[in-house]
Amino acid sequence: MTSWKKVYDKWKSFPQLDPNLQQQLLEIEHDPAELEDAFYKELTFGTGGMRGVLGPGTNRMNIYTIRKAVFGLAEYLLEHRVNVKDRGVVISYDSRYQSFEFAVESAKVLAHFGIKAYVFESLRPTPLLSFAVRHLSTAAGIMITASHNPPEYNGFKVYNETGGQITPDEAEDIISYIRKVDNELTVPAMEQEVAEKEGLLRWAGKEVDTAYLSRLQFISKLADDEKEKEKDVSIVFTPLHGTSLDLVTKGLEQLRFTNVHVVEEQAVPDPEFRTVSSPNPEEHQAFSMAIELGEKVGADILLATDPDADRLGVAVKNKDGVYEVLTGNQLGSLMLYYILLHYNPIVTRNPRMIKTVVTTELGREIANSFGVKTIDTLTGFKFIGDKIRQFDWTGETFIFGYEESYGYLISGFVRDKDAVQSAVMAAEMAYYWKKQGKTLLDALQEVYEKYGYYREGLSSITLKGKDGAETISRIMENFRNEPFTEIAGWKVEKIENYLTGERKIVETNEVEPIGLPRENMVKILLEEKGWVCLRPSGTEPKLKYYYGVCGKDKVDSEERLARLKAEMDRLIESYQPKVRN
Repeated sequence: MTSWKKVYDKWKSFPQLDPNLQQQLLEIEHDPAELEDAFYKELTFGTGGMRGVLGPGTNRMNIYTIRKAVFGLAEYLLEHRVNVKDRGVVISYDSRYQSFEFAVESAKVLAHFGIKAYVFESLRPTPLLSFAVRHLSTAAGIMITASHNPPEYNGFKVYNETGGQITPDEAEDIISYIRKVDNELTVPAMEQEVAEKEGLLRWAGKEVDTAYLSRLQFISKLADDEKEKEKDVSIVFTPLHGTSLDLVTKGLEQLRFTNVHVVEEQAVPDPEFRTVSSPNPEEHQAFSMAIELGEKVGADILLATDPDADRLGVAVKNKDGVYEVLTGNQLGSLMLYYILLHYNPIVTRNPRMIKTVVTTELGREIANSFGVKTIDTLTGFKFIGDKIRQFDWTGETFIFGYEESYGYLISGFVRDKDAVQSAVMAAEMAYYWKKQGKTLLDALQEVYEKYGYYREGLSSITLKGKDGAETISRIMENFRNEPFTEIAGWKVEKIENYLTGERKIVETNEVEPIGLPRENMVKILLEEKGWVCLRPSGTEPKLKYYYGVCGKDKVDSEERLARLKAEMDRLIESYQPKVRN
């Protein structure tokens, strides 16, 4: 008998198995491929936590995989942190299937160890969880979310005592404790009623929201008298069936943005996300209903947050009167430019802008022009959050952080990307430039003319299951070992292999350290400011490939980008196994 079948039999014969999971097992018992995928491995606990499809099995999100992860986390905290039982852990959750149940299960396992848990009384955004860890001085935080993944997914993210996502070293330590759990089906958990009675499960409420909103108003770059004025900006906002409605609308209201129109059909939390094909503001279809409402009310700007409210998408009208969705690189660069237009270099010590290695180089150009140093991190906002933590003792000042995947952070009172902060800042920028007779697109054009026509793209292929994971691994290996001298006609200047931590200068064959943690990623720098990068997603069964250019004007940059994309598409296709008829 193969190993996955033994695990399946263990689950099938477990007398106390959750009835819903038991029924789901019966429904797939004659589907060996589905059973193998559910049981052939344990759900991967990555550098921030775990994310996967809901259902029975060790490779699925369910109460048993949650309990096992929390058991390991609890043992790690008790060994590595002080006053854990008194400080406790704060837990939040989004609108997905079983999010509330997973939050309570987490609290019940913590209660078994005598660790109190603060569980929010209703769903809350990820950035509020990050804030709550710091505000409540807890030993850790847990966020139950799968961000913008499809409805069949859920996830479990862990935050450290500084409010940031756990670092790779912390994750490795936690994983070592999780691996010690022999049987996920028998992890002990205190009954909810007992935990509540003993004060080990406490419900968090509006007090944290109020504290967050108090800090939020200070991100504004407007003069005090300007803050009090009612803003002549028409805004359409959609939370895409997620968690951000209350905080975003209140955040806008306290800065006197009163002309706010909410897409009511998408204001209701819904685990199916019925009005969109994907609840991801990176995808333009998510704006369909916002655009419809925007045209009706004559909105200056459209705002859309993903379900856990850590990503923001923005759309504004172009010269043809059509709403155009800004890319994450464009919006992030505009935010950086706006912030630096209003910052005082005399009172700001060692200013730093932080971005990931796959984020546009336009940000570096903007920062340089204001005398602000740029720091690059690996992909993932956890690395940006950890850099901000390091500033507490390095004497550096955080100015702004962003990544191409619609994640931005204006103020470090949160240590993860924050769509609430970003929505308020985007509205303020629209107001600032509208007073000058400009839209955000007009401002972006000025930035391009001043710093260069940078354009970027991202493509991905989805390869599910065991075979898909093996194919992704094979493609990465082939790309890493390819002896590139040129790509799409542009000469290769440098090859950065993040798995070995080395950067090779092609012309001289010199090798130098990259200076970042190891990761399964390859980035190739081309002449004329072009680049490509290949990396597997850490949260989805996807292989992502990025590409960027800098052209003489809009048409030139678009032509260069299309050329580079076509070559990357061809390369990725050539590395995949051929299907025989």
